[in-house]
Amino acid sequence: MYAIVKAGGRQEKVAVGDTVFVDRIDAAAGSTVSFPALLVVDGAAVTSDPKILSGVKVTGEVVEEEIGRAHV
Repeated sequence: MYAIVKAGGRQEKVAVGDTVFVDRIDAAAGSTVSFPALLVVDGAAVTSDPKILSGVKVTGEVVEEEIGRAHV
């Protein structure tokens, strides 16, 4: 299972346990951030309906901050 989320002005492909770098996020190291899901893929099931995705929660923890981006 993975999701495409809007993060820091771009779209990122994320799955459970992934670590990604995102730009333009206002969060300190150790804080939890939420990202809006644009697409969810679970095997052969692909969900892109905004009504369904509004109930999907994609969260991450900021691991560290760098100049201009965060390691989530």
